[in-house]
Amino acid sequence: MKTSLILTLGALCVLSLVWLGYPLGIRLWAWISPNPIRPDYESGSHRLVTIVLATRESAAAITERVANLLDSEHPAENLRVVVTLDREGAKATPADLGALPACASVVIGDAPGGKACTLNAGVRAASGDVLVMADTAQRFNRHTIPELVAHLEDERFGAVSGALDLDGGHSWSPVGLYWRVEKWLRYHEAVVHSSVGVTGAVYATRRRCWPVIPAGALLDDVYVPMALVLSGWRIGFARHAYARDTRAFNAAAESQRKSRTLTGVLQLHSLLPQVLGPNNPVRTQYVLHKLARLTTPVWGIVGAIGAAGLAVQLGISFPRETGGVAATLLLLVLLSPRLRRAVTYGTSWVVGMQLAILRAMRNGLQKRWRVW
Repeated sequence: MKTSLILTLGALCVLSLVWLGYPLGIRLWAWISPNPIRPDYESGSHRLVTIVLATRESAAAITERVANLLDSEHPAENLRVVVTLDREGAKATPADLGALPACASVVIGDAPGGKACTLNAGVRAASGDVLVMADTAQRFNRHTIPELVAHLEDERFGAVSGALDLDGGHSWSPVGLYWRVEKWLRYHEAVVHSSVGVTGAVYATRRRCWPVIPAGALLDDVYVPMALVLSGWRIGFARHAYARDTRAFNAAAESQRKSRTLTGVLQLHSLLPQVLGPNNPVRTQYVLHKLARLTTPVWGIVGAIGAAGLAVQLGISFPRETGGVAATLLLLVLLSPRLRRAVTYGTSWVVGMQLAILRAMRNGLQKRWRVW
């Protein structure tokens, strides 16, 4: 019983350190030694901003999104849009988008295609001081772009992330709770030095310091900020620069998406090996935020083995009491539809996320990067 107890408690301690200890440590660090970003709304309003919309979507979806992007509190005369069509699998052509406003232009992404090549082409076609990156599925609030630009007025920062806002009743789903914690963590990382990632659907960067993203890179929202940090910039987080997403999320789809993004984290070490080097000022944060989480399935298995051993040993030592407790719990689940749904729902999310990590580890070991 002692061995099983050690396994169970040890696994719980490690998981607590990864998922709770690091966030609380960053929060304490930010409180003891804050070095926050300093937004300047007045100066930011004079910046020429180009929004780069990298997309594969239909002409109707693109047209609607461009209208949303231009409905901004940032002065209209200082706002441009570059719609960049992914060379690989785009549903629209430049001819389909002829009715876009005069401040919007359309270009084709670089070969061989994919988001990295599409973004690079869009950045080359952009003008002005500030680039704002956007996806088609989300919607910006009218103050999103001014918030990003104002925060980027702090000359220490090379990029500033906005916040993903899950609407449509999903804010308290597992994915919604994850993003609540993630936004909180990224904000406090940025107060200390830099967020180790940006939100791909809403972030801004200086045009002059854009790093050309290697073709086939899976995560521009990790490659770009880490490349900038290694060049001496800081990465900020604007909590009120929202990209609203009303799509539905389920465990199976989110598991597939998460396996791709985690594969991108592992790919980063091939594309940007310096991220783990001594010259990365946020190396510790990167390891604890991005890499330590990949060990979650291992500690989950260790904890499950320990818990199973404890259950068996308790059953042998106290058969009547253990059997009674087990039967009561099973009966409660069977007789309560709400409890049964909650157990099924929670289990599907937990298992799905662990499978996502395992698939990403397999892809990383096989150097299998074409997973989008």
